[in-house]
Amino acid sequence: MKLDGSYGEGGGQILRTAVALSAVTGESVEINNIRKMRPKPGLSAQHVKAVESAAALCDGKVSGCALHSTALTFAPGKIKGGIYDIDIGTAGSITLLLQCLMPIALHSPENVKFKISGGTDVSWSPTIDYMRFVTLGAFSRMGYDCIIRLVSRGYYPRGGGRVEAAITPAKLKRTVFENNACDFVPGISHSSNLPVHVAQRQASSAREILKQEGYDTRITVITGANLSTGSGLTLWCGCVGGSALGKPGLPAEKVGSLAAEALLVELKSRAGVDVYLADQLIPYMALAGGGSFITRKISLHTRTNIWVTEQFLGVKFNIQKLETGLFRVSV
Repeated sequence: MKLDGSYGEGGGQILRTAVALSAVTGESVEINNIRKMRPKPGLSAQHVKAVESAAALCDGKVSGCALHSTALTFAPGKIKGGIYDIDIGTAGSITLLLQCLMPIALHSPENVKFKISGGTDVSWSPTIDYMRFVTLGAFSRMGYDCIIRLVSRGYYPRGGGRVEAAITPAKLKRTVFENNACDFVPGISHSSNLPVHVAQRQASSAREILKQEGYDTRITVITGANLSTGSGLTLWCGCVGGSALGKPGLPAEKVGSLAAEALLVELKSRAGVDVYLADQLIPYMALAGGGSFITRKISLHTRTNIWVTEQFLGVKFNIQKLETGLFRVSV
C-alpha cells in the first residue's frame, strides 16, 4: 500500500497509525511526503524510534527510517511479546510513541512490556496523565488491558522521563461513548526542580475556576527533582480532559486557568469524548468491529485517522452532525 504522508493533518499521526495498522494487518506500507508541511519536514527522533520499535515488536523490515527522511517503507513480520527498552534520546513524546505501539501490542500472542525514556509532559502531545486517566479510561471500556506506571517525569528540552507500560493482549468490544455524565474532577499538578508553591498555585487556580462552575475537585500536588525542569497540570472528568504546561514567564495561576478552561469547554458541550480522545479512538473502534462516539467537533487529526484506518481495515466511518451542534462518529 502507498500513502501520501501530506494528506489531511499531514503530520506524524499518519506515520504512527499506518505503521501500527500495517503491523496488525500484515500489509506492507510505503509512506511518502512525511510531515511535508512542517517547519522541519521528515522524521524527528521520536518518529524514528517509534518506527524502529514497531519493527522490533513485529520482526518488521524498514527502509528509509532516518532523521529528516520524508519517505519510508515498512514491511511487517510476526508480532511477538516480550520486554522492550526504548530510549527516545530526547524530550520526544512518550505518549505519541505509545500511540504507535499500543495497537500492535494488543495483537501479540503474549504479554508486552515497554520501558520508555523521553518526554512525559511536552507540547503538542497528550500528557502522560491524560493518557493514563483519559485515554486508558476509554480504552479499558473497550476491553484494552494496559497499565502505565510513571517512574519519573521528563520535560522539554532535557527529557529524561521514564514510563513503564504493561499490556495484556485482549479482544476489543464494540463500545458507545455518547454521554459523559460527570460532576467530579480529579487532577494532578506537578513540578520538578521548582519551588513547591508553583504546583500548589497551579492547582489552586484551577480548583477555584472549577468550583465557580459547580464542580468538586481533587487535585493532587506532586513535586520533586528530576533530570529536567518543568511543571504542568492535567485535569479529567470521564472521557474528557484538559491540560497545560508551565514555561518561563507564564504564571502558575495561568497554567491552572488554561487547564481548567480547556476542560470546561469540553464539559459544557455535553459531548461523550473530547476532541483529542476522538482521533485516538478511531483505529480501536475499527479493530473492535464497530462503535460510536459524540464529540464537540471533528478535528483534522480525526479526519486523517479515519482516512488511514479506512485504507487498512476496509471499514467506512460515518460522521453525522446532530441538532445540538455536536457530531456523532460511528463505524
